[in-house]
Amino acid sequence: AEPLVTNQVEYHPYLDQTPVLEACRAHGMSLTAYSPLAKGRVFADPVLQEIGHAHGKSAGQVALRWLIQQPQVIAIPRSSKHEHIRSAFEIWDFALSDAEMDRISALGTPQGRMVNFDFSPRWD
Repeated sequence: AEPLVTNQVEYHPYLDQTPVLEACRAHGMSLTAYSPLAKGRVFADPVLQEIGHAHGKSAGQVALRWLIQQPQVIAIPRSSKHEHIRSAFEIWDFALSDAEMDRISALGTPQGRMVNFDFSPRWD
């Protein structure tokens, strides 16, 4: 059997996934973040907007940058709009400071889940 290489889970600034991240890293796995824009909630967040303004970026771009700037984290945003897809690719020309990363991380809670399927296990 081949080893697992990634764990795809809901992950965005409002959901603290520290236990999952630590487990993935301990086993040499990446974490693939689905719903990285928190169902659009990130676009109206004042912290993300403020940080984005400082970098000339949108709140969504800041949220995506926060994810991919973390070791072993991959983000998979979904969009059918060309301008949103283009925007998601424009996150490689800036970096967040440690203080900015910490401010964004502070938005998360273990109860920040937004995607709840009927078949989802109860592990939180």
